[in-house]
Amino acid sequence: MAQNTAQEQEFLSLHNAARREVGVEDVVWDETVAAFARVYAAKRAGDCNLQHSDQAERDDLKVAAAVQMWVNEKQDYDSASGRCMKGRPEELMCGHYTQVVWRNTKAIGCARVKCDNGGIFITCNYTPAGNVPGQRPF
Repeated sequence: MAQNTAQEQEFLSLHNAARREVGVEDVVWDETVAAFARVYAAKRAGDCNLQHSDQAERDDLKVAAAVQMWVNEKQDYDSASGRCMKGRPEELMCGHYTQVVWRNTKAIGCARVKCDNGGIFITCNYTPAGNVPGQRPF
């Protein structure tokens, strides 16, 4: 399923809004990275595995909702320590958020596919990739 320009722009604008909140440069769309994301999403369409949210089961999951779920992990990121807050449930995650705002990332490519089971799978890839151990996102 090829991305359309409006969907690409939506991925970009949502990522860049979150990045501007922490003072890092905007990312641009990279078609090579997007092609990788599309291939991966197509592989997941048969099973919709690697879902991080029950919302991904819905057949109407939109780009904005998916990116917002990633950005909402900001509440679990402790900027003083540069890690997810401790003392929270083990399932606490902030790695999606930190990748969205990773200062060294320059480009993204994303894909959204409808899965065979009716769910939606949304993925983004980043270059250069973030979440480097021992480094802070911004």
